[in-house]
Amino acid sequence: MSDKEVIEAALFAAGGALDATTLGRLIGKNKTKAIPVAQELVKEYAERETGLEVLDLGERYVMQVKPKYTDAVRPLAPKELSAPMLRTLSMIAYHQPLVQSDLVDMRGNSAYDHIRELKERGFVEALPHGRTKILQTTSLFADYFGLESNDPEIVKKKIIELSRVQSGQSGLNKWLGRRFIGVTPMYESLMQLCGIKEYKVINAYDPTEEELEELEDVYKMVISKGYLEKVSKYYDGEIIEVSSTTFDDLIDSIKLLENVWVEDTATSSIESITELKERYVSKALVISKKVQPATEMVARIVSDLRLGVSSTGIVIAPDYGQSSDGVEVSEGADILIPTHKGMKGDLIERICSKYDAVIDGLKKFEDE
Repeated sequence: MSDKEVIEAALFAAGGALDATTLGRLIGKNKTKAIPVAQELVKEYAERETGLEVLDLGERYVMQVKPKYTDAVRPLAPKELSAPMLRTLSMIAYHQPLVQSDLVDMRGNSAYDHIRELKERGFVEALPHGRTKILQTTSLFADYFGLESNDPEIVKKKIIELSRVQSGQSGLNKWLGRRFIGVTPMYESLMQLCGIKEYKVINAYDPTEEELEELEDVYKMVISKGYLEKVSKYYDGEIIEVSSTTFDDLIDSIKLLENVWVEDTATSSIESITELKERYVSKALVISKKVQPATEMVARIVSDLRLGVSSTGIVIAPDYGQSSDGVEVSEGADILIPTHKGMKGDLIERICSKYDAVIDGLKKFEDE
């Protein structure tokens, strides 16, 4: 009885992947001796005219039916997972480690039966967590789906692939129980500053039919301050109002997303913005001219730069002409600040453009 015959028999009997250490124990040797034997089987089965194959999954080996014969033998194979069961497994695999009570919230009480069967089949393990349990996939799950490991990221990619087959692209989010933060186009860069990856860019102020459907997958909606009533007509979830006139506004906006941010990324962003603000304050220290802000928005920028204010000072106004109340605010201004209607770039670039307009404009008056 050769080592190769023992390993071949073991792979046939196991019905799943065996690691090199286990194979080594079977032949009374260490894994470094078992690996060449297993790899020889991989090569032999690849060259042999047979309905089976042996695959190397990275120091783990499995014997299985070749894909082209799967349909032919499917009636004789163990019972496949039903669509509802696969959906429950998909949610566990995608969100793992997943609190069992959270899964029940997403799937309903039927999830308890699914969890029980998935545990019996060895695909899922449930670890105690207070009054509930934490669910995650097992190595058998990886073997069943032909994955090289049970690494969460590898599992996530595979489960998205399987879920897409079941539901199509349009239903993928509902299939996985995946929900997003919604953000209006202007504030997409706020997501990067917070390190948030699971988000959708949606015009929630005047959504299209398609955007209305996308809002169903949103559990928080980030909008510009002052549009709450308008957005509430289309969306009944949590609405977070943010602003970005000044650097302090932007820092406050990041902090409003504290419960969903990636802490390291957000903290680093806040530090960078604070340093950038101080550089602008330093630039403004050399300016002696006093200013007269035409609007509250401009007043906040002036305050941020610590500039002197006077009723006879240099008039600074936004460039949008008339306000929402029909008041002409730009006419006769000495310095115009660009507003979001005509601005491009991310939030930091937009704020810098406003501050640059104030400082550069005032420097010209200083030189006169």
